Amino acid sequence: MRPNRTALVAHARESIERGSTSFALASLLFDRQTREQAWLLYYWCRRCDDIADGQDHGGAMSAVDDPMERLAHITDLTTRALADEATGELAFDALGQVARECEIPHKYVYDLIEGFALDAAGWHPRTEKDLLKYCYHVAGAVGCMMAIIMGIDSDDAETLERAADLGRAFQLANIARDISEDDAAGRCYIPDEWLVEADIPPGEQMRPFYRARLADIGWWLADMAQDYENSARIGAKKLPFRARWAVLAAAGIYGDIAREVAARGQAAWDRRVIVSKARKLGWAARALIQAGWNETSGRASPDVIERR
Repeated sequence: MRPNRTALVAHARESIERGSTSFALASLLFDRQTREQAWLLYYWCRRCDDIADGQDHGGAMSAVDDPMERLAHITDLTTRALADEATGELAFDALGQVARECEIPHKYVYDLIEGFALDAAGWHPRTEKDLLKYCYHVAGAVGCMMAIIMGIDSDDAETLERAADLGRAFQLANIARDISEDDAAGRCYIPDEWLVEADIPPGEQMRPFYRARLADIGWWLADMAQDYENSARIGAKKLPFRARWAVLAAAGIYGDIAREVAARGQAAWDRRVIVSKARKLGWAARALIQAGWNETSGRASPDVIERR
C-alpha cells in the first residue's frame, strides 16, 4: 500500500530542506502545486544519489563496495514506481506520484539513471563532449522533468533543450566546486583533453605544483556554465510567471557557485564555495524583476549579459 500524497510531500519537503538550501529557497517561489511536485522529484533524485554514493542528503561521499548492486536496486525500485507499484521506499513512491501527476516521459527518468550507471562503472570523461554527455545524464534530464512539471509540453523539444541546459550549468558548477572532494573520492570529471591542454598529469590535479593550472580549468568550467545558464534564461520565457521567477532565481544562485570558483582562482578549493543566504535572497529579488521583464518584453533581462 502506497503512502498518501500528503505524507509523501511532507517527507519530500524535509528532504529538500536538508539536502539543498538553494533549491529549497527557489522552490518557495513556485505556486503550491508546482512546488510540491518539484519536492517530490527532488526527493527521488536525492535518494538515488545517496544510495549510489553512500551519502546522507549529500555531503562527503564514502567508498561503496557494491556500486553495481546499488545501481540495480535503484533501477528496480524506479521501475516498480513507474509501474504504479508500492516500493517500500518513500522517495521512490514520490517519483511514482509525480510521474503520474505530470505524465513525465519515462525516458528522462532512465536517462538520469544512466548517469548513476556511468559513475558505478568508474567512468571518466576523455573529451569535452563526454563531459557534457555526463552533465546531461546527471542533471540535464532533471531539467527536462522539471520543465514538464512547470507546464512545458513534452513535445516542445526546443524548450526542453533549454531546460537541459540549466541542468548542465548546475552540474558544471558542481564539478568546478567539487574538484577536490571528487579527487578524495577517487573521481575526476575534468576531461583528459583539458588536463593535457593544462599540462597536468592525470590524477595529479590536486598537487600544489599544479594549482595555477587547475585554476584555469576552474575558470573554463565556470565559463561553460555561464554559457549554459544564458541559454536556459532564454528558454525561461516559455514558463508561467512564478515558475520563471523560481528558475531565474535558481539559475542566479547556482551560477554564483561557478562565478565564485572563477573569482577565487587558486584558492577555489581551500574551502568549500557556498552562496550566502543574503546573496540567495538577493537573487530572489533580482529574479522577480528579470521574470517581469522577460514577460513584458519577450527578451532576456537587461542584466543578463551574453558573452561574446
